[in-house]
Amino acid sequence: MAAYFFASPVDVDIKLEAEDDRKKVDLKLEKESSVSCPVYYDGDAVAGQVTVRVRDGKKLAHEGIKVEFIGSIELFYDRGHHHEFLSLSQELAAPGDMRAAQTFDFLFKNVEKQYESYQGINVKLRYFIRVTISRRIADVTKERELYVHSFRMPPDSNNSIKMEVGIEDCLHIEFEYNKSKYHLKDVIVGKIYFLLVRIKIKHMELSIIRRETTGAPPNQYNESETITKFEIMDGAPVRGETIPIRLFLGGFELTPTFREVNKKFSVRYYLNLVLIDEENRRYFKQQEITIFRIPEVSR
Repeated sequence: MAAYFFASPVDVDIKLEAEDDRKKVDLKLEKESSVSCPVYYDGDAVAGQVTVRVRDGKKLAHEGIKVEFIGSIELFYDRGHHHEFLSLSQELAAPGDMRAAQTFDFLFKNVEKQYESYQGINVKLRYFIRVTISRRIADVTKERELYVHSFRMPPDSNNSIKMEVGIEDCLHIEFEYNKSKYHLKDVIVGKIYFLLVRIKIKHMELSIIRRETTGAPPNQYNESETITKFEIMDGAPVRGETIPIRLFLGGFELTPTFREVNKKFSVRYYLNLVLIDEENRRYFKQQEITIFRIPEVSR
């Protein structure tokens, strides 16, 4: 099994070409740490240099050095099983001895990156460069993360959402959102109409919920998390009252909607409207929205 440990006889450094010119994303690692990753897009070449330095002037005997560009999905309930949907490999050096530092160039041209990077509760989709120095005792490996963003064309049809919440002879509310599909920096604009109010509503709140689904039945896992929640009304409304909604998405850590990525996971978003009466009873209505990424316009 490949291992990278501190007693390694070499240091391996992976540098990505023009990485300082790329947008960066902070990728969370374990134990509260994070690493800054350059952002790539579908079709971008992934190029760079690998430098191998021999420690203490010793000779390194190896059975070949290779570099790989890998895209994989890791399901946390299925630890140890990484589903690789992309795997490209190049040989950097034939078997031999190394006595001094050596630098190798690599280039993966026009690479199709069909999925966006994602780091969730139960699943991680990651892209990385891996260098492997094959040795008779134990291989030396080093990985370097990068991040992929995928653009989608704005949908042709983008209808408004109209819904009703009602309890017979007690409550009748209609609410309307300006559209059902939003880009990551968009604004949700809506209105809530009170047509009949015969129960004492204490307050009302709107939240955005992200639902992550991994696996397939019977081993399917659903995790929901509230991205944001805010109160849109405090106190009892009266019949005929209209409450406007304006929610800016740009301030939240959202991803696009993902559906059946490699048949391994999905990520969906919902607007959740909750009404709470004076007896703390809760009435709610949930509506799925689609979120997509468009190229950012530089100002």
